[in-house]
Amino acid sequence: MADITGDQRVQSEVLEGLATAVNHRRWFVELAVPHLGDNPIEIGSGLGDYALEWSAHLPRFTATEADPDRLIALKERLAEQPTIEVRQMLLPHSERGDYSAAVSYNVLEHIEDHVGALRSMRDLVRPGGNVIIIVPAFEFAMSPADIATGHVRRYTKKTLAAAMTEAGLTVEKIHYANALGLIGYFMATKVFRLMPKEGPMVKVYDTLVLPATKAAEQLVRPPFGQSVFAVARVPA
Repeated sequence: MADITGDQRVQSEVLEGLATAVNHRRWFVELAVPHLGDNPIEIGSGLGDYALEWSAHLPRFTATEADPDRLIALKERLAEQPTIEVRQMLLPHSERGDYSAAVSYNVLEHIEDHVGALRSMRDLVRPGGNVIIIVPAFEFAMSPADIATGHVRRYTKKTLAAAMTEAGLTVEKIHYANALGLIGYFMATKVFRLMPKEGPMVKVYDTLVLPATKAAEQLVRPPFGQSVFAVARVPA
């Protein structure tokens, strides 16, 4: 089992702060929905915000968490959701499954053996299913906030695609997302050394800037972004 990296208290504070970025979350929810199938598993569900949104579209959903304290909170929050199963999971592991997809947002960058983690996700998914990933983009944006929350790397399209291919997956779709978000994140966390927590900056960006960014990126894929989004198929 891999160690859980980063300060768990800081991670929880960041998760709680970003939970207020409703438009951002719904955009990233929409990116994954067409690729989830009928019975996906999420690796690293955190507070359960994405799990709740995705499960509304699906007959069954499995949420997982590695950190024991967050796992307890996740089980409590999702206890009244009959279609959601909650379980603990650390990557890499040797388990095999028959899920329609494995989806993992902002988790892979915490794991030293990211190829092993991707192989573990692949082994949880039936042949023809998908592994759906979002990770933070570009090493130049690595900041004190990244270090505090346990990030060991940031990605480009090329490096994420290479890791997925090495893990035995076939990359079907990969692109950057949230171009203006990268600029804002770099300025806030690298230049001013702030943590991405709840506050006026997050609310203003999520309410005013992000909807325009999303609309523009639905027309033209940007050459950079705050995140890399990828969908890879599990070969038969």
